[in-house]
Amino acid sequence: MTTTRQATGTRTGTESMDNYGTSGWTGWIVFAGVMMLMMGAFHVIQGLVALFEDTYYLVGQEGLVVQVDYTTWGWVHTILGAVVILAGIALLAGQMWARIVAIILAFGSALVNIAFLGAYPVWSLTMIAIDVLVIYAVTMHGKEMKPITSQSRATSVEE
Repeated sequence: MTTTRQATGTRTGTESMDNYGTSGWTGWIVFAGVMMLMMGAFHVIQGLVALFEDTYYLVGQEGLVVQVDYTTWGWVHTILGAVVILAGIALLAGQMWARIVAIILAFGSALVNIAFLGAYPVWSLTMIAIDVLVIYAVTMHGKEMKPITSQSRATSVEE
């Protein structure tokens, strides 16, 4: 049998993760950031389709929950998508403000997709599901991405 020894002064992977204030749940935030990038891209695509191809959707503008023309919906989706992409990049960078913005944007995206449900139901339901996953990931595991401060680093070295 072979035995392994740990050198004096070294730490195992679990200990070093604890000292830096991150955990295995950090993957949820990375997941939320990537999903926001995808969600933003989906909104931009949906917005461009609404701008350039009005006849693509299942119902006319009179069949929508909020009765505005597809050009307006196209601009709403395109602008919302661009903002969601920027917030997703900031969320992946670990910014605190991005977590707050991510929750607000995911909630807004869900509302926009509920209003757009009549035009393209399967797509809108998929987007709402992504919004719910982003809200869950950010609210439950958002603090794991918080950067370590020099004060907490000093206390972890002393221990």
